[in-house]
Amino acid sequence: MSRRINVEEGRGNVFADIGLTNPEECLAKADLAIRISEAIRTRRLTQIRATHMLGIDQPKISRLVRAQLSGFSTERLIHF
Repeated sequence: MSRRINVEEGRGNVFADIGLTNPEECLAKADLAIRISEAIRTRRLTQIRATHMLGIDQPKISRLVRAQLSGFSTERLIHF
């Protein structure tokens, strides 16, 4: 017996779809974090080397590349 799965089309912003406040800011921060993480990976930087380039400590680099962005403002991510 197969069960029917209801599917709802998204609106283009997953953060808005799940009802978070400030979904545009959340999406912008996520996009910036992806770009920063890709730059770190592309340049084959260790987290320690990235700390020197970005001026933050290693635990913050770790949180950044794992998209744990609660401690980062959009402006700070843009600066990076």
